[in-house]
Amino acid sequence: MIIVTGAAGFIGSCLVGKLNRQGHENIILVDDFSREDKRPNWESKKYVDRIERNKFLPWLKENLTRVEFVYHLGARTDTTEFDKAVFDELNVHFSQEVFKACAEGGIPLIYASSAATYGLGEFGYKDDNDLAYKLKPLNPYGESKNDFDKWALQQKVTPPIWKGIKFFNVFGPNEFHKGRMASVVFHTFNQVRDTGKMKLFRSHDPAYKDGQQLRDFIYVKDAEDVLYFLLKAKGENGLYNLGTGQARTFLDLARSTFVSMGLAPEISFIDTPEDIRDKYQYFTEADMTKMRMIGYDKDFSPLEFAIEDYVKNHLIPGRYY
Repeated sequence: MIIVTGAAGFIGSCLVGKLNRQGHENIILVDDFSREDKRPNWESKKYVDRIERNKFLPWLKENLTRVEFVYHLGARTDTTEFDKAVFDELNVHFSQEVFKACAEGGIPLIYASSAATYGLGEFGYKDDNDLAYKLKPLNPYGESKNDFDKWALQQKVTPPIWKGIKFFNVFGPNEFHKGRMASVVFHTFNQVRDTGKMKLFRSHDPAYKDGQQLRDFIYVKDAEDVLYFLLKAKGENGLYNLGTGQARTFLDLARSTFVSMGLAPEISFIDTPEDIRDKYQYFTEADMTKMRMIGYDKDFSPLEFAIEDYVKNHLIPGRYY
């Protein structure tokens, strides 16, 4: 069986759909299934069982011989949450138990790390394992992901194959439930639909003009292709970036959303909220060399193409994926 934690969430539910389309139905979904706003993400998927997150660790330890592979994508991902204890419990301690169980059972493990570990990018965006010890994340979420990365790298007993995937800015269908943490494409679509206009965060760094902040935006349909590739990929254990390798501006992203909606862009700027202003990344760009070296050779969707697909095939019709 293949386990997907975070299966009711954004990337997890898209991955389950990808596995289904590739003929895999022997899947165990793990999440907190009490949230009704996540139900459309998973209810049409094919799987053999659903397990509540708080019951998963005992279940896993009792069923190690039945599990073929674990995708551990479940996490607390709110970058505006500053209670470190929340992240320690869900992103560090829970993940450590999953890692140790996979090591005991000889089960390959792919888990979700984050580009938030890179902080301001003062050490670059190369996914060398040794770099993890230098990084200075900007918030407790990024710290928790880097803490677990460092812990995993220090373990002498590990799963036979394990990779921590540093997701950059993922956007696409099935993020309807994410609220403030949803992508700028999602928020742009909703603002434009409701008001005909879009307000982006103003730059508070003189090195960047308003709207010229740069991020590595990756479409979730590309991210799921990489995750599926990792089901059978070899290569050294450790940390791997997952972005497109090409940073684009928020203005590019917003304008493409307007165009996909058949409208002329009307964009203004507002101050970045003070609670995240000093923890704001102005530039991210994944170095994808390592992932390419282990054999991933597909091109990533151009930003404009990805946004058009997302807007026309999912956001306008309200269609899940």
